[in-house]
Amino acid sequence: MKIAMIGHKRVPSREGGVEIVVEELSTRMAIVGHHVDIYNRYYKKVKTGKNYKGTRIITIPTINRKSLDALVYSFLATIEALFRKYDVIHYHAEGSCAMLWIPHLFHIRTVATIHGLDWQRAKWGGFATIYLKFGEKIAAKYADEVIVLSKSVQLYFWDTYGRDTQYIPNGVNILDSKEADVITKKYDLSKDNYILFLARLVPEKGLHYLLEAFKNMDTDKKLVIAGASSHSNDYVKKIKKMANNDERVILTGFVQGKELEELYSNCYLYVLPSDVEGMPLTLLEALSYGCCCLVSDIEENCEVAKDYATTFKHGNVMDLQKQLGAILCSKKSYDKKLVLDYVRKKFGWNNVVESTLESYIGNKHDYKQFGKSL
Repeated sequence: MKIAMIGHKRVPSREGGVEIVVEELSTRMAIVGHHVDIYNRYYKKVKTGKNYKGTRIITIPTINRKSLDALVYSFLATIEALFRKYDVIHYHAEGSCAMLWIPHLFHIRTVATIHGLDWQRAKWGGFATIYLKFGEKIAAKYADEVIVLSKSVQLYFWDTYGRDTQYIPNGVNILDSKEADVITKKYDLSKDNYILFLARLVPEKGLHYLLEAFKNMDTDKKLVIAGASSHSNDYVKKIKKMANNDERVILTGFVQGKELEELYSNCYLYVLPSDVEGMPLTLLEALSYGCCCLVSDIEENCEVAKDYATTFKHGNVMDLQKQLGAILCSKKSYDKKLVLDYVRKKFGWNNVVESTLESYIGNKHDYKQFGKSL
């Protein structure tokens, strides 16, 4: 098949879960014989090649402002895609789905992946929220298939639009743990001497709750905050101000590669205190390293972690502090092998790719004729 991917920022990148999903889907589909074009957004000072792991990169200009970025990029990418005779155009995230009606008019098969209800996120203003809801409605009305990453969003689409959707959770790669090396040299971190928060620095991830709880903890463990802004500079300033007077707090900025692997491998505890999630890929990654995890009790976190994480009442700093203190005093024993077996069985990328290819064809019995089996 000839496939287009539209909606992410750029590949390769770890700026968010959407970028990781697009990369994994695209490169794995290319391996089994499909032609995949990845429509990257163009930003100054960020260079991308024309080919990546068997896929083709097409770079589309945009306006680097949060209220216009997705609109301009997805419109131009869609117009470009109309002339390339794709079998499927796969839109990712609600903002890009606003343009899905255009290829629908030309009878091109469209698939939409709703990575989360983006209009719920605190960083968006009035116009952006209206636009994101519009994209959601367009996907519900016109997409040939709608893919969701959580059961709660699946229920939302049925209750709101009467729309059947396909539940395909994200996948994760199981990697070997890495000994502390880079993180020791850069941040003086060692095995089990720090708590890890790893996510985009945006309000809905709940980092302010964690900082509030941590500042009252009597512990010599450090708190590592790994992540960067995502159209959320005011929030990042707030976070830096909160962390400014606590020498135990380390802000690393954006991390990837060996540094990222070492942070997951050596943390005492991974914490995700989010208020809103689509499907928390960083939580899934933490579980894939066998990390002890503490997460807010929102449905999306619980759906991923099951019984393999401790939960606290979302938005409740006192309960977060209580659960954090209990783990710091006596970390619950857990069977790392059991956790890895659970992750490997439920969240293997090959299963995700096969299910996605089925959605492209519309008949799960016929899709393998288009490429080698995974």
